[in-house]
Amino acid sequence: MTKDRTIGGEAPTREERLAAKLRENLRRRKSQARDMSANAPESDPSLPKPQGER
Repeated sequence: MTKDRTIGGEAPTREERLAAKLRENLRRRKSQARDMSANAPESDPSLPKPQGER
């Protein structure tokens, strides 16, 4: 058996594999976003708006 097998012993369908990959990707992106916001200084935005634009 491989790690891609479900509990019932059947291979997951394409939709199940894609759903699992999407969940994994979402968790990774959320973690990266939390890390970036925790490390970013509040008073120094990385991309400031030019003074004349709103």
